Amino acid sequence: MRNPRKAWRTVPAVALMITIIGVAAPAQAAAPAYTALGDSYSSGTGTREYYSDGTNCQRSPHAYPVIDAGRLGATLTFAACSGAKVAGIISGQLGSMNATTNYVTVTAGGNDFGWSQVIIQCAKPWPYTCWGDIDRAETYIRSTLPGQLNQLYSAIKAKAPNARIVAVGYPRLFNGEECNAIARISPGEQARLNAAADLLATTTRDRAVANGLVFVDARTAFNGHAVCDDVEWINGTSWPVGESYHPNRGGHAGYAGIVETALRG
Repeated sequence: MRNPRKAWRTVPAVALMITIIGVAAPAQAAAPAYTALGDSYSSGTGTREYYSDGTNCQRSPHAYPVIDAGRLGATLTFAACSGAKVAGIISGQLGSMNATTNYVTVTAGGNDFGWSQVIIQCAKPWPYTCWGDIDRAETYIRSTLPGQLNQLYSAIKAKAPNARIVAVGYPRLFNGEECNAIARISPGEQARLNAAADLLATTTRDRAVANGLVFVDARTAFNGHAVCDDVEWINGTSWPVGESYHPNRGGHAGYAGIVETALRG
């Protein structure tokens, strides 16, 4: 028969072992995975400082995806690339995403109907005008872009089925003033360009919502920060020309605030 005193002497040791196991520090949770997709409005063109990554994508440390990844404590896959069109995003930017991706942002569509080229045409000196260019852009937004966005959003959802996916819109660019000596965009042309930006925003919103994505409308946040406003978040005509009519660092800080809110839900 066992000595009861010996048996009881083992109890403190067993209890101590259980206690140690019970209070062992849990394994550190992995950082959430965030993939930033899209064109120059996502990559950071306009901020004038870019990573030396061997590409022409103009990915900037001041771009809103970088800011928001830091705020969210997320690991960022920065796939966005200046000049990207919808087809290129689908074929070249989705590779890192999978069922463990937590966050996705995407800005897309502007390059597909040549938004930058339309504005450049509007900025040419008299007698050049851009009314026809704006008309063609609006026709494309109405007739072709919705199907392209449907395809893009469907592809993102298939690759990242558990992610919170945010479609980020473009802002209006102008306030009706002419303040840039090297670019003549009349108040009438500015109004038409802003109307086209509104059409692009509502088209993107409708396709995003129809596909179950969250939409971030940049127009309200950028009110009072257009080209020629006292505090510009959008570059006017600039050198290099590619910096023109893109968000500057203040603009990306503004984007970061509204996108972070959407990502956190």
